Amino acid sequence: MTYAHTNCIDCTPQRPARQFSLKHLALWAGLARQRRALANLTAAQRDDIGVTAQEAAQEAQRPIWDVPQQWRQ
Repeated sequence: MTYAHTNCIDCTPQRPARQFSLKHLALWAGLARQRRALANLTAAQRDDIGVTAQEAAQEAQRPIWDVPQQWRQ
């Protein structure tokens, strides 16, 4: 994307808004599904994976754009 400025002497082009692909949307949808499933685990299932009820609730309440660090590359 190019920007043309005719009335500006010392303008720096603005960076366009970040574009998200279908891949990003699919990852976010999958993450949302996983977080809903985590929220619906029974106490025995949480014990099996070593997660407390509080940890499960905190993770399930995170917004979909709050992704793991390794996804941000």
